[in-house]
Parts: sequence; C-alpha cells; structure tokens
Amino acid sequence: MFGPQLLVDTLSVVNPTVDKFGNRWQYHSRGDRHSKVACWGILLDLLAHSPTLVDQVRTGAVAFGINHEMRDFQQNRKKNLDLVICTPTQSGPPAGTFADLAVRYGIVLSPGARKALADIPPFHQAPVGAVRVALEAKAAMTAHVKALPRLHDELNSSHAAIHGAAEEALAVGFAMVNIAKSFASTDRNKRRLGNKPHTFSTHKQPDDAIRVIEKIKEIPRRSGGQGTGFDAMGIVVVDCANDGKSKVLLHTGRPAPQAQDIFHYDSMILRLAELYRSRFA
Repeated sequence: MFGPQLLVDTLSVVNPTVDKFGNRWQYHSRGDRHSKVACWGILLDLLAHSPTLVDQVRTGAVAFGINHEMRDFQQNRKKNLDLVICTPTQSGPPAGTFADLAVRYGIVLSPGARKALADIPPFHQAPVGAVRVALEAKAAMTAHVKALPRLHDELNSSHAAIHGAAEEALAVGFAMVNIAKSFASTDRNKRRLGNKPHTFSTHKQPDDAIRVIEKIKEIPRRSGGQGTGFDAMGIVVVDCANDGKSKVLLHTGRPAPQAQDIFHYDSMILRLAELYRSRFA
C-alpha cells in the first residue's frame, strides 16, 4: 500500500501557498491539502487492488469527481465529499485525469507508487452522475480533546449524507491522528514568522492520540447495503511537529491500528476492493 507513506512524504514538504501572514505550512487546519492527498492515495491503492474498478476505468464506465456535494434526501442535509467515484454524466467533457491531480497536489511518489500510477489506464475527472464510492478524510493534529466533538460530528455527518443521497454508494472514512508531543498550529502563530521561532502546543502522548482513536472507533459502521455508517474506515497515525523543518513520520506502532485490525489502512483498502467487486461488478 502506498497511501500512508505518500501522505507523510508529501506533508513533509512545505506547502508553496502562503497564509495571510506570509508563512508556509506543512499542515494548515483550515486548508484541505492533507485531505486531498489522503484521498488521492486511497484511490491509488484501491485501483491497485481492484481489477473490477480498473476494468471500468479502462472502458470509461466510471469517472471521479472532487468536492462533490451530496444531499441527504430525508434530512435535506448537504455535505461536500473530498473525492467520489461515479458514473459520468454526458453534460461536459472530461476535466483532467487522476495522474494530473498528482502534479496539481504536489504529491511525492516513491518509485513503486510511480509504477502503480503508470499501470493505471487514464482515469478522467468528469461531471458526477451516480456515486459509487465517496471518500471523506479528516485530521486531528492538535488540541485533541477539544477537537473530538467536531471530528466526530463531521465524520458522522459524512456517511449520513452519502447514504441519504445514494444508499448503494460505498462510504469511506479516513482519519489522520497526530502523535507528536509538540505541534506548531496556525492558530498560535498568527504573525509573520520568518526566522523567528514557532510557538508550540504540547500534547500528552500517547494518551491524546489514544483518546481520539477510541472516539473515531465509536462512529457507526455498516456491514451490508442498508442502514447507516461507513462501509470502510481507516486510521493512520503520524508524527508531525509542523515546524517546516522536521519530516512528517508514519507511526506504525501502537496506538496505531495493527495488521488485521478493521481500522488498519490495509484492511480498509482490501475491504473496499471486495465491496466494490461484489456491488458494482
């Protein structure tokens, strides 16, 4: 699987976009770079493990959409999903490819990931028809306890909107949890930094990360084509100081989900590939 490593490798590179104070960040709480990169990596791994999906990409039966709005028919709630796999409509021409997104997002690819991407037939972005898979990615990087209600509510509302709009669609949730003991947040550094030191928040680790992970595990999941909850869900733990100099590292030991855990990234991808085959072959 390539997604977790390409996520931390990409976030290790400072974002070229500056904030209003002229600072560049590896992670910005009000930006969507991390969620875009996470969802791109998930889709790369799904394509690498789903011959069914690849065959449909090759024939043009499916496309993808970005920031697609889905609306819960029953509750009339709407939600913009990070990335969806869909049947394309005929209302417009393709708007780029999956490979184009890697360049646009500045994704750092290993040689293996580059080969996996090269093996995929051209996968086009297009106006969204019927949604088959919807991805939502969130992060808990600092102020873990304070962020818990928001994180839980945003993920919970995502699967509700997805299945409220299209019950047969596969809803995929992904969470990135920071286990770093200190973190430079944009909220605590609202000034031009230049060569000045960052202001850091301190965390009680691994307790803070554990608390977030356990709360995420409470989010509903479903095992069939009816009901509420995510159809597949993954949690990745990272070590990110967000100081613009330190590499973002993938934390694979506990409390990160271990191999065979249903929340392990690999388990999420393999489950999603099998669900896609059984539902949309």
